[in-house]
Amino acid sequence: MTGNNTITVVAQNALETFDPDRVPSPCFVVDELAVERNLKILHRVQEESGAKVLAALKAFSLWRLAPLVAKYLSGTCASGLHEARLGREEYGGEVHVFSAAYTERDLREILKLADHVVFNSFGQWQRFQPLIQEARIARPHLRFGLRINPQHSEGDVPIYDPCAPCSRLGIPLSQFEGQSLEGITGLHFHTLCEQDVEPLKRTLVAVEEKFGHLLPQMEWVNFGGGHHITEPGYQVDELIELIRDFSARYQVQVFLEPGEAVAIHTGVLVTEVLDLAWNDMAQAILDTSATCHMPDILEMPYRPTVIGAGLPGELAHNYRLGGMTCLAGDVIGDYSFASPLEVGRRLVFDDMSHYTMVKTTTFNGINLPSIALWNPETDQLRVIRQFGYEDFRQRLS
Repeated sequence: MTGNNTITVVAQNALETFDPDRVPSPCFVVDELAVERNLKILHRVQEESGAKVLAALKAFSLWRLAPLVAKYLSGTCASGLHEARLGREEYGGEVHVFSAAYTERDLREILKLADHVVFNSFGQWQRFQPLIQEARIARPHLRFGLRINPQHSEGDVPIYDPCAPCSRLGIPLSQFEGQSLEGITGLHFHTLCEQDVEPLKRTLVAVEEKFGHLLPQMEWVNFGGGHHITEPGYQVDELIELIRDFSARYQVQVFLEPGEAVAIHTGVLVTEVLDLAWNDMAQAILDTSATCHMPDILEMPYRPTVIGAGLPGELAHNYRLGGMTCLAGDVIGDYSFASPLEVGRRLVFDDMSHYTMVKTTTFNGINLPSIALWNPETDQLRVIRQFGYEDFRQRLS
């Protein structure tokens, strides 16, 4: 490494001043106080609206912070058995589960763990009635719901639009004809992706137009995730009023299950330049990888922020940043820097807590990034997890 790499950019958040030399590379660094800041906002929504807010573990499941999450939120939502078990064992509170489909083996266990179980089709709801009835006797508080598809798209990226044409997620209104709702106490929908109140308003209009006749029969309605509640500029007061109005109109308990909102602007990924090359432009190979450590760069796709860097041509020295793998498309993006990059220089990718740690892989045998927690108030830094060969080996046989 070369010299002191402390970031000196004027900070939007404390992590922009974090010294990346303090941790092994690559490493996710999560700001505990920033997570708490987001949780306080979500708690305010919960308290003032009457909604129950659940942390979506699919986006951020750093369970070392489970006691902090439990202090502010009502529980967790899971996409399957393992997340449900983590929610029950580490987070406490309510555990809600939705999956596009359940195996019988997994559902048997989920019915022992969950408070709410949501089904994606009448077929699975009906097929598993023997298990469901058995579970209701053993756990009378257990509630069951159906995911509806209002066939109303708000997402801009097709791969993340659960209401795109021919979506497998949620039941369209046409499939309710002739079906019994006996035993169903709630409905769940999800249309948003990193969005604010206006798309939610439009979604509720679509839900009420199509499914409004069913709402008076329900005890609860889950508004799903994708709410960017903790993003600066989000209309929190308007959301609170919207929830209050909907809840009073239909006499239902409203649930929200934000994922990103728990962890927006709470973490960075520290990386190191391994090599510099040239092929029509300057190339920098890092000890991280888009495909292994930041897959949404390729799936979304999007260009992550590098603290202290600019757009191509904005600063004096341009580079294409790429990963270590053999995948030709393992490219993070093109950036410019005020000074030339050197081997050993640390670079810091911003906003890397959500949908990063939960998606990492060991493709090519690339090591997983370490994980660190940092408290900017006390400057306490804890490297809570490091990975190695055994983590790669144990995935296989």
